[in-house]
Amino acid sequence: MADEKRRDAAPIDETGNPIRKETGVAHFFAAARYSLQGFLRLYEEPAFRHELLAFGAGLVLLWLVGASFGEVVTYLVLMLLLFAVEALNTAIEELVDRVSPEISTVGRNAKDLGSFAVFCLLVANAGFFAYTIFF
Repeated sequence: MADEKRRDAAPIDETGNPIRKETGVAHFFAAARYSLQGFLRLYEEPAFRHELLAFGAGLVLLWLVGASFGEVVTYLVLMLLLFAVEALNTAIEELVDRVSPEISTVGRNAKDLGSFAVFCLLVANAGFFAYTIFF
């Protein structure tokens, strides 16, 4: 019986207050606010700031070499994928640190796998960029 009450009750935040779910247009604005908060959190990561800098420099270089519209769009999509994977990697790291603050093999593996995912996208971006600039 207690489990049924728990499932029917509104979710509770860290301070013990019920979480109100937004609907309709308010949901859109709430989602945009959450995304902005995520961006601001990710901006605290030096790696993400370096990737943003590389993104801007890359756009300038693509413009200077006269890259086609398709090449610029491909670069944009690859960079957005990199930003998304970087955000997921940061989320994994935060969760591991929260759930398992002590050093553990499982936690280290989770962080290493997230880091590898970012590395794969960095290699893909660098390869595409080099191909576009030099060939």
